[in-house]
Amino acid sequence: MRTWHSIGWALVALLATMWVAAGARPAAPAAAPTVVVLQVDGAISPASAAYIVRGIARADSVHADAIVLELDTPGGLSSSMRDIVKAILASPVPVIGYVAPSGARAASAGTYIMYACHVAAMAPATNIGAATPVSITGGGSLPLPASSSGKPPRAATESTETRKVTNDAVAYIRGLAERRGRNADWAEKAVREAVSVPAAEALKLHVVDLLAPDIPTLLAEVDGRSVETAAGTVVLHTRGAALTEVRPGVRSQFLGVIANPSIAYILLIIGLGGLVLEGMHPGGILPGVVGAICLLLALYAFQLLPVNYAGLALIFLGVILIVSEAFVPAYGVLGTGGVISFVMGSVILMHTGVPGFGIAVPVVIGIALAAAGVLAGIVWLALRSHRQRVVSGREEMVGNLAEVVADFNGRGMVHLHGERWQADSSVPLRRGQQVTVTGMHGLILSVEPVRNLKEPLP
Repeated sequence: MRTWHSIGWALVALLATMWVAAGARPAAPAAAPTVVVLQVDGAISPASAAYIVRGIARADSVHADAIVLELDTPGGLSSSMRDIVKAILASPVPVIGYVAPSGARAASAGTYIMYACHVAAMAPATNIGAATPVSITGGGSLPLPASSSGKPPRAATESTETRKVTNDAVAYIRGLAERRGRNADWAEKAVREAVSVPAAEALKLHVVDLLAPDIPTLLAEVDGRSVETAAGTVVLHTRGAALTEVRPGVRSQFLGVIANPSIAYILLIIGLGGLVLEGMHPGGILPGVVGAICLLLALYAFQLLPVNYAGLALIFLGVILIVSEAFVPAYGVLGTGGVISFVMGSVILMHTGVPGFGIAVPVVIGIALAAAGVLAGIVWLALRSHRQRVVSGREEMVGNLAEVVADFNGRGMVHLHGERWQADSSVPLRRGQQVTVTGMHGLILSVEPVRNLKEPLP
């Protein structure tokens, strides 16, 4: 009995020792939080929208703790901006908008994106604002009717279309501001009056939530904050997080290149030039293949860009007129009209006022000078060929020297270009005598003897 009692106490002591050892063992270190970093440097375009949407999906798939969207943009397309905003609002992962580095800006479409983010931050010496929408087609000004109180109307105001676009943008950005608890009145001023503020003033006006000089400081500052996401309330644990930078994929990079207005414009010119060369010199193959590929790429890029199709039509008309100058003797009228049409089409092709979506003026000037050079080359070749002696046809026969085959008076035979021709002469001719062709009637030549300069005139 005493033996069993001793064994029991021994087991209790062993269990107590194991429990103490287990309590003294250090806990396994928790996994470091992960933050995905997305960078947008340039205009908001379909390529940048696809990149951000893909990056948010990537962050969700790896269960990242947060996303830092680093922005430096002059603005961009409204359609691409709305795609980005919808992706942010639907993201279960908190998105931290960050205007950086110092000297960067979040203008126009960038302002809407910052207001959509769960947390908005800026680096020192950055600015935000100027969110007035720009109409692709433009708009005139219309006078307002007199008010019911009898006050005279204002001289002019925006067109109805412009007011509709502006009011829609105001409602959109106010909705985003109210959802995130930020300054909705300033957001409306940014849309209606295109105001812009630096980082320090943006913090005072509660346009953004905080200032941070770099991403590690930003993550330390937002650590512990609660934000509302599509998955519910999330507490940020970002201090000392491991950063995972997501680069644009091959497709996004490709779209970013060809969706550049200047690149799309150059592709269009190369495509048209290649097809024209193939048409003028059939069988070259290479110009036709390169031209077809470039033209299709340009047309694909144009469907992503705010293209003015009147400008595109003027460019096509200009190319047709310049090429027609080589075949129709219009004394430069067709070619000059073609260059003018080409330049006008290039200027208005993407003249929309949307930041980052205009064709560079040096590119337009260079292409215009090239078109003028082509026209000048066509005119020079035409003048050169006009001054040269005719080498074919009936006109080529007149003025040539022929040799009399046999004596004749009236009609006989002469030898010309290795052939025998019937010839008429008003004077008798001798065999072997040199004669000059003065005309041609049907297949009969008119000839006269070559005058010897030493002979006296009759």
